Amino acid sequence: MSVAAVDARPFRLNHLRPAQPPAERPLLQLRSMQEGKKKILFVTSELTDLIKTGGLADVSAALPRALAALHDVRVLIPGYAQVMRCGLPIRIVGSVSGHADLPAARIGRLDMPDGLIIYILICPELYEREGLPYTNANGQDWPDNPLRFARLGLAAADIAAGTACIRWAPELVHAHDWPAGLAPAYMHWRGLRTPSVFTIHNLAYQGNIDMSLRRSLGIPGEACSPERMEFYGKLSLLKAGIAYARRVTTVSATYAREITTSEFGCGMEGFLSMKARQGLLSGLINGIDESWEPEDDAHLIQGFGVHDWAGKAANAAHVREHFGLAPSNGPLFAVVSRLVRQKGLDLTIGVARNIVEAGGQLAILGCGEASIEEELRELSRRNPGQIAARIGFDETEARRLFAGSDFLLMPSRYEPCGLSQMYAQRYASLPVARRTGGLADSIDDGVTGFLFDEPTVASYRQAVDRALSVFRQPQLLDAMRCRAMGTGFFWRHAIEPYDHLYRQLLEVREVAHATA
Repeated sequence: MSVAAVDARPFRLNHLRPAQPPAERPLLQLRSMQEGKKKILFVTSELTDLIKTGGLADVSAALPRALAALHDVRVLIPGYAQVMRCGLPIRIVGSVSGHADLPAARIGRLDMPDGLIIYILICPELYEREGLPYTNANGQDWPDNPLRFARLGLAAADIAAGTACIRWAPELVHAHDWPAGLAPAYMHWRGLRTPSVFTIHNLAYQGNIDMSLRRSLGIPGEACSPERMEFYGKLSLLKAGIAYARRVTTVSATYAREITTSEFGCGMEGFLSMKARQGLLSGLINGIDESWEPEDDAHLIQGFGVHDWAGKAANAAHVREHFGLAPSNGPLFAVVSRLVRQKGLDLTIGVARNIVEAGGQLAILGCGEASIEEELRELSRRNPGQIAARIGFDETEARRLFAGSDFLLMPSRYEPCGLSQMYAQRYASLPVARRTGGLADSIDDGVTGFLFDEPTVASYRQAVDRALSVFRQPQLLDAMRCRAMGTGFFWRHAIEPYDHLYRQLLEVREVAHATA
């Protein structure tokens, strides 16, 4: 991957209201104005409110809001074209200087209606272009991604150092996945004492770049060793976050163990095993937000609860009609997923015939790799009225599919956390999933869903057969549905370990300051 020259476009103010540069550096707000709350900066490349490609966006939007009762949490995100056109006012509140080949940029502030404060890294030549955060319209990586996400990491360090002139500096920085991996690194290289946390959302995406880009990104020579960023002759932005953050987390306890093995470690298992032995790696499971409430979800055709399944039947009827499935009283299986190899869609194709022969139907919603999309279209063509695939994603239809289905299929080869199984259980759809990562941590086999061990059609088929057997026993089916709906994997339950980790790191920082 190399850095391509990008034509600088004129800065468009649009709805921005530029502030006059201050005559002198403003007084920093070093401590939260709210008693007991600590100031936390989240650094992320996507956020559901503004732009989303996957589960990272959901976590980046939900976790800061859930933590708001405990801390002053703000978010830093690049100023993509979609962000700049979001329709909400953005005020220019600061700026950051250039470094090496990283251009200078402005910092905008966007206040969400619910009070979440988002800092926007405004650099039109890097971010304001049509496409997705990481790829163009043809699905190809932007050639200047190293520059784009190094600029994000450096901006986080600028804010932490108090040099961005935004009158607010975090007491802790929490960076998420490879696009933010350089944030802890730049903080370390600047000698900042501000602690950092780095969360691995998916180890398979590593942000590996050519070693020749070191000087362009202002990366010092000491970082180019196997103990730091070097990874099989390249530099890894993900490994930078792991190497330089004070603590590393991932999104479930099982995944934290799995990534220290050769099967799931993606070549970093040795490095991660060392972090685990040092007590610096932990797994904190994700959650879902409070909007996942089946009784009054406005997305649904009809709400329902544990004492009245009529609404679930109404959503099932809608799904069948919307997907072109025949009317049926048989079990309805669902897939709501990115259509990529990781998600095991080939295994679902392998068991689809068993589902149909048992009187079941299958509705699939998602998009992803073109080859998998076509395989699912072909599966649908071979089974008209019984299997249907809709390529794309729509939030309303996804919720109706969770609400209307009896079972959700998640045969993932690996799954760091997964949210779909949590959504499904809340909406009384029992997951059929592989025993891996967050799926193993959030599904109680035979109680709130069905787990299988091997990523094979034979192992998967046994779990599907167990689900079909339960469907034929209405009392057992209802009992499992009720138990699944009561699992309640909400963020309000998931924030305690984050709060504990933050306070632990901040306490160490305060002790260090006191003894310095």
